[in-house]
Amino acid sequence: MLALTAAGCSSESRQDSVERTDRAERAGRTGPSALRSEAAPTAPSPFWVDPESDAARQVREWEKQGRTDDAKALRRISERAVADWPAGDNPEPGISRAVRGATAAKSTAVFVAYNIPHRDCGLYSAGGAHDTQSYRDWIDSFAAAIGNAEAIVILEPDAVPHLTDGCTPAEYHDERYELLTHAIGRLKRQPRTRVYLDAGNPHWIADPAKLTEPLRRAGIASADGFSLNVSNFQTNDAVKAYGTRLSGLLGDVHFTIDTSRNGAGPLRGDRDEAWCNPPGRALGSPPTTNTGNELLDAYLWIKRPGDSDGPCRGGPAAGTWWPDYALGLARRSKDTTA
Repeated sequence: MLALTAAGCSSESRQDSVERTDRAERAGRTGPSALRSEAAPTAPSPFWVDPESDAARQVREWEKQGRTDDAKALRRISERAVADWPAGDNPEPGISRAVRGATAAKSTAVFVAYNIPHRDCGLYSAGGAHDTQSYRDWIDSFAAAIGNAEAIVILEPDAVPHLTDGCTPAEYHDERYELLTHAIGRLKRQPRTRVYLDAGNPHWIADPAKLTEPLRRAGIASADGFSLNVSNFQTNDAVKAYGTRLSGLLGDVHFTIDTSRNGAGPLRGDRDEAWCNPPGRALGSPPTTNTGNELLDAYLWIKRPGDSDGPCRGGPAAGTWWPDYALGLARRSKDTTA
């Protein structure tokens, strides 16, 4: 049984902290959800909160400037756990820092591995490892840096959906399947690391049956489950329904949901860039394992709220901290506990 220690083309542009250097088991397995009761999403989170996040630094800066109301609102982000997206060719420094902090706090670090070759089909978050050996070396460093720490890894946002929607050229498909399978196997050698392979969101691949074979080929059977809604805005209800359907097709595989910015749901109307810095959005359910759903292992904040999706709607480059957008998300949040 897994346990968590409680403590204090149609691409969605990713949390590109990869552009900056400081930035169950198999189907039917018993997971953290086995310990759950029906609980509000505001229950204490077992995940590590970074005291030096962009949001935390912004809070301190605004307090010095006398912007106390803005600082108070932004604590709805700074006092919540968000995923770490290790940057550059060497992920070890960022991971080691997070692992030290999480271990000291007796909490779980959450990471995103986002470095697959030919990433994001050349869009706002294009990049990734130069070749297969570079990726293997990167994943090995990633896993080794986690060591024996309690960790969750969201593996390669978009990588499988892009195999499904035709965005990734066919010549790269076999390579990608092999690398994802390798990454799962390598990460699972760490004794307390849980791995969730990304599966997009219900607005992107509307029919979950289209994902079952790609997920199987990518090694989902060796992972702890799949992740949904990374960097997107689909509602909890929509994503849970979709996740439950996909889980059933895979033999009751568990899943996680990114709720970082889905409090107001998706933007209606502008379909082409509804995912890119949409106005009027809000923070979603705070990170927790108390989801009230046996298949749903956690609500997580995978996208770092306040980081730009890319240079659209006046936003900076993908992954760049955008205080005004962060403040809007926080002010529109239904949560008033922080």
